[in-house]
Amino acid sequence: MKTRASAEIVKQDMIRLCHSTVDAHTLRFELLQRLRLVIPFDYAYFSTTDPATQLNTGSVVFEEPPAWMLSLFLENEFLQEDFIKFGTLLRRRQAVGVLSMATRNELDRSQRYRDMLTPLAIGDELRAIFVTQSTCWGTLCLHRGRARSGYDPADAAFVAQIAPHVADGLRKSLLWGNVSLEAAPDAPGVLMLTDDLSTVSMTPAAEHWLAQLQEAEGENGKMLPIPVRSIVARLLALENGLRDAHLSPKCRLRTRSGQWLVIHASRLNREDSQQIAVIFELARPSEMAPLMMQVYQLTRREGEIAQCVLQGWSTTEIASRLHISANTVQDHLKAIFDKVGAGSRGELAARIFAQHYQARFVAGAALDAYGQFDTSDPS
Repeated sequence: MKTRASAEIVKQDMIRLCHSTVDAHTLRFELLQRLRLVIPFDYAYFSTTDPATQLNTGSVVFEEPPAWMLSLFLENEFLQEDFIKFGTLLRRRQAVGVLSMATRNELDRSQRYRDMLTPLAIGDELRAIFVTQSTCWGTLCLHRGRARSGYDPADAAFVAQIAPHVADGLRKSLLWGNVSLEAAPDAPGVLMLTDDLSTVSMTPAAEHWLAQLQEAEGENGKMLPIPVRSIVARLLALENGLRDAHLSPKCRLRTRSGQWLVIHASRLNREDSQQIAVIFELARPSEMAPLMMQVYQLTRREGEIAQCVLQGWSTTEIASRLHISANTVQDHLKAIFDKVGAGSRGELAARIFAQHYQARFVAGAALDAYGQFDTSDPS
């Protein structure tokens, strides 16, 4: 590790970056560049996650690993018992874990080490989760080749110190990024897979979304994107009754074009078929509302009042509907404006529209009788 003074300079630079207005991909790439100045590593895997299901929604990697490594990585995370798994760190409220420390320097005790790291001549592994207000927004893996020494407590402490800032940066990065004017498919996309992730068939809409996800990850089309592979791994864990299997095989993510997408997986008639259906759909407001509450760090009551404001309700109407006083409504509105960065009801609606619904508007989405985007199922 660098000297304490130089490490502190890098840390402050990383913290400033976390509180800037950059998109999630740029943020992760730039953070890895700086982190490498303090903590050397040979491989890195830095993901964003859906806070509701903890599934990966995208990744930034350093030194692209072989394709088989990702398959073993997901199999280990969802289907095997091992040390310092992300789910374990989250349950223990432990920001950072080091494999050599967890195994007491007996790395062979880890199946991940035996099956995945040893063939690549990788030695130690450092993992981190990025949590704010009990919500996880991303995960990190750092790997070192056997020629290097293992990670030490100072390395773990450095990552732990920046972890809350990284979590906050990943949370706020969902608010940034351009919205493309390209039209989205007007029907859900369906991708049919076997358990080994071989493609059976797909609709044109699924092909469209796969291309966007692969482009965002820099893939060449030969591998399924991380979010798809993650939800299938979660489905298999659910079928096998493993830990965390109560979480849904579903994730919400923002695409390269700025549109919000929901991906979920299910088994087709399990008794007669070994095929898995992966569905791609534009996110509905009801699916986005909980995420937006977390992004803006609104309380449950603030979220309810914000939705009332977006529907055009007056202070009196909100107070009557929620059985609170008008003064309480005004207090909540002030807190909402502060968190969203708005100065009025109109500005609140404009900001949320521009950041989260503009893609549907420019794509020509129909409005229903109440002036809201039509979210009915295509028939």
